[in-house]
Amino acid sequence: MENKTVDNYLVDAQKWIYEAAANIKSKMNEPLEIDTKSNSNDLVTELDKETERFFASKIREKYPNDFLYSEEGYGDKLSNFNGTVWVIDPIDGTMNFVHQKRNFAISVGIYQEGIGEIGFIYNVMDDVLYSAVRGKGAYRNNSKLPMLKDDVKVETSIIALNSLWACPNNKINEKKVQQMIKDTRGTRSYGSAALEFAFLAEGMVDGYLTMTLSPWDFAAGKIIYEEVGGITTQADGEPVDMLNANTIFASNRNIYDDILRNYVDLK
Repeated sequence: MENKTVDNYLVDAQKWIYEAAANIKSKMNEPLEIDTKSNSNDLVTELDKETERFFASKIREKYPNDFLYSEEGYGDKLSNFNGTVWVIDPIDGTMNFVHQKRNFAISVGIYQEGIGEIGFIYNVMDDVLYSAVRGKGAYRNNSKLPMLKDDVKVETSIIALNSLWACPNNKINEKKVQQMIKDTRGTRSYGSAALEFAFLAEGMVDGYLTMTLSPWDFAAGKIIYEEVGGITTQADGEPVDMLNANTIFASNRNIYDDILRNYVDLK
């Protein structure tokens, strides 16, 4: 993207994120209309849908030639990532939103010809905005995030884990994951993939392993994490698929190979 174009996208996306967040906060204590999608734990609220509709209307008004790839059905049906594609999760961590009224995020990734150019993750209740432009570093609010530490080892690392190990085509070797839990310093689960990527970028956790994420769950986080030197792939080491659900392993480069080789076994 040209600098002028990037600047326009940055200004508009950030403005819309804050507007969407203000609307969520103004309505979050009202009675929620809660539905389920794939199963009883896969929640969606009217605010998820309303927030996505808001982004869809803004994008189509300001950038009519762009595409929207999103979770709640207001985006475009895509067979490729040609052109400019906004990848949006309006409320990432809906279960946290419903049960805790916190620990959820708005996630916006902007891709150009399949390359991640701009990423935003907004921790709504803590008022913390993570952002990145490809090649220009990542930020927490207005503070530039440092590159990841280069002395991380498996035994001193903290790994974020999603407890749902089943995925469409693979099953992980749980004994190896249990060994990883024993061999690392600790594990965490935050209930929001976007926030887990944000915490990776901050260096609060050193790796993140999950068996199924959709592109809108990780699109922004991948951009932000790469700007501090992190790696994001599928759990078998293959590149992520931006059109379909993925296994995901993201980590500090120092432990990436060791963890994939010794603890991640998909069969």
